[in-house]
Amino acid sequence: LGLLYLCESNESVLSKLLRKNELVFEELFTAEPHVFISRDHPLAARARITLDELRPYPYLVFEQGDRNSFYFSEELLSMLDMPKTIQVRGRASLVIGLNGFTVSSGIIDQKLNSPSIIARPLDMDGSMRIGLIRKKNVVLSRYAVSYVAALKKHLSID
Repeated sequence: LGLLYLCESNESVLSKLLRKNELVFEELFTAEPHVFISRDHPLAARARITLDELRPYPYLVFEQGDRNSFYFSEELLSMLDMPKTIQVRGRASLVIGLNGFTVSSGIIDQKLNSPSIIARPLDMDGSMRIGLIRKKNVVLSRYAVSYVAALKKHLSID
C-alpha cells in the first residue's frame, strides 16, 4: 500500500507499470497544481502564479534516489524545463533561503512543513490525481484500512 500522485505528464507510463506489476490505483481526490514558496517570496502576495513568473526562481525537484525513475517524482512538473533547476533532498531551507519553488498538490501539513512555506495555485491546465496503490486482488489488512481512514480524515476527504 502506498500513496501515488498521477498527473498528465506521467499517467500513461505509471498506468503501464501498475498493470505490469499487478497493482491498482485507487483515487482519493483530484488536486489543482500549487506552487510551494516561502511566505517572504516576491510572488507570495499573488493569488495565482504563472510559469512565466516562476522562471527567474530556482525550481526544486525532490531527489527520488538512485533506483527511482523521474516518473515517480512527487512534483507535478518533474519534467518541466526551467532555467534554474536544483535537485534536493530537503526543500524547506532552499525554498525559504533561495526564493525557490516546487509544484505539488497544495496540501501543506504544518507538522511536517515549516510554517514559513505557503501554497499558491499555479495558473496552468491540468490536475493531479492523488490516490493509493495496492496489489491487485488483495484485501487490505485492518491496519491498512485504518491507515486509509486516518489519511482521509487528515486530508478532510470522504
